[in-house]
Amino acid sequence: MSFEWPLALIGLVAVPVLVALYVLRERQRERYAARFTTPALLPNLVDSRPGWRRHLPLALLLAALTAMVVGVARPHAQVSVQREEATVIFAIDTSLSMGADDVAPTRLQAALKGARRLIDRMPEKYRVGIVGFSGRAYLALPPTDDRSLVPTALNALRRGQGTSLGDAVALATRLGRRQRGKDGTIPPIAILVLSDGAQTSGRTQPGAAALKARSLHIPVYAVLLGTNDGVITVDLAGGLQGQIRVPPSPETLLTVTRVTGGRFFTAPGDERLREVYEKLGSRLGSRRQSREITDYFAGGSAALLLFGGALSALWFRRVP
Repeated sequence: MSFEWPLALIGLVAVPVLVALYVLRERQRERYAARFTTPALLPNLVDSRPGWRRHLPLALLLAALTAMVVGVARPHAQVSVQREEATVIFAIDTSLSMGADDVAPTRLQAALKGARRLIDRMPEKYRVGIVGFSGRAYLALPPTDDRSLVPTALNALRRGQGTSLGDAVALATRLGRRQRGKDGTIPPIAILVLSDGAQTSGRTQPGAAALKARSLHIPVYAVLLGTNDGVITVDLAGGLQGQIRVPPSPETLLTVTRVTGGRFFTAPGDERLREVYEKLGSRLGSRRQSREITDYFAGGSAALLLFGGALSALWFRRVP
């Protein structure tokens, strides 16, 4: 918590001073009463002593005073608020290994299904862009808030040889930085990579692309799809077919996310993939913002004063 007028907190010194004066007054009152009464006869004169109830109204008054002073200092707290504008670029691996069926129905189809789910849950003002990459990175959908274009763009992605991860991150970074909000500023930008492996082709190295994204404050999130049991079928000479093992390779994706300040997830199955998208949606959909909370302290102070006054009037027929 921070304060716009911290010097106002000096007023809190009055609270312990008032407590000390109250304790001193109580002691003096007891000594004065003892001079003119016999303590042993008091039970015959009154039914019971008020005990702690006598001190409660004053305690509430001091609590109200404390809240009032803190409110005057105009406190601010960090709260989580919904982002109204943001740009999320999906970079989807369409290499041949994404055709493995160890993630049902295939790695690529599971990635597309999860992407649709996350996009459907995003605020309407979010812009969504889609980049596909295999042997090269290509633009499937420029960033837009028209969600009706998303299914067509996702369905247009086609598998190819190679994995140009660095080129995909570089292209997504350029697309994101071209965006402007309604006020002319650049809205929050994030890149979400869905892939099962390391770079095997392309002109830009993933490390260089990650450094560029970091310099522009663009975090890269990555979801690793697949298991060590992944296999694809390829055509061989003479009309034959063969099977190639395609286990996922997390090292490059891990490096990219760490360099840019993003997060790395593994999604070996569709059930786990849903959890990943829920977490990503939460992280991309909110931000920490300083907000003034003076009204809470003012309201609390008023409530304490009213409650203390009501107790005093009810118990002692007087107002503190």
